[in-house]
Amino acid sequence: MPGDCHIHMVLDGVYYRAAIDAHRGHVRDDLIRERLSDYARAGAAYLRDGGDAFGVCLRARTLAREYGIEYRIPCFPICLKGRYGSFIGRTFETMADYHVLVSEVAADGGDFIKIMISGLMDFDRYGVITSTPLTANQIREMIDIAHGEGFSVMAHANGAETVLAAVEAGVDSVEHGAYMNDEALCALAESRAVWVPTLSTVGNLIGNGRYPDEVLERILEGQLTNIARYARLGGKIALGSDAGAYGVYHVRAIRDELELLHRALGAQTNALLTSGEAEIRARFRRDR
Repeated sequence: MPGDCHIHMVLDGVYYRAAIDAHRGHVRDDLIRERLSDYARAGAAYLRDGGDAFGVCLRARTLAREYGIEYRIPCFPICLKGRYGSFIGRTFETMADYHVLVSEVAADGGDFIKIMISGLMDFDRYGVITSTPLTANQIREMIDIAHGEGFSVMAHANGAETVLAAVEAGVDSVEHGAYMNDEALCALAESRAVWVPTLSTVGNLIGNGRYPDEVLERILEGQLTNIARYARLGGKIALGSDAGAYGVYHVRAIRDELELLHRALGAQTNALLTSGEAEIRARFRRDR
């Protein structure tokens, strides 16, 4: 089984508030061990966590060694105050504040920096992204600071302009990447960045009644079309499910994601994902 290049150990796929509350004040080793054991039994030898501000991913990285799993973390996601991401990450107001947070990741032994530069897809309205994205100048400065401290950068990014700005600033991986146009797709494919599209966050919601299926299906088909085009352009892609997000359950999500990616990539799926995961493994470690 391939690894999962985008998970959140702190979350459980059911309700984010309750999942986070379970670890408040004291990180629950029992919950982490249960998930790590499940991943190890399934044969997943690599996990890249998207981070949390509660110390869960830090503890998971330590425990993962016992299960033979290479576990990489950003410590916590970093987001601009008032924008998407504060529920799980740390916020900043000025670039000086941001630089302090990057230094904290370094002090805590983080493997890379995770930045939140856009909102989420609105699953009720096609083409709509929640929250105002960061500007191209903000994105560039954040990536430059992280690179200057020796870190690779994982960016939560949706929307063509936001993805394009991240790519032009030298981002190392794009997470989600919804609603990319041809310009953004081509730029991403020509860059050294890896795309981690997290299809399960959409596909696993179809049919459960929480959001309109017609919107979800349109979003998913658009992503599959873009992935197929991206592969033809020679872009690098890796499997990441966003395990822990609503409806995306740990371990099982790897199989869910594989099935969805196969719809876009066909016979090339395994080769492309193996290559993409190797890129992630090599780059998203500060001791590289």
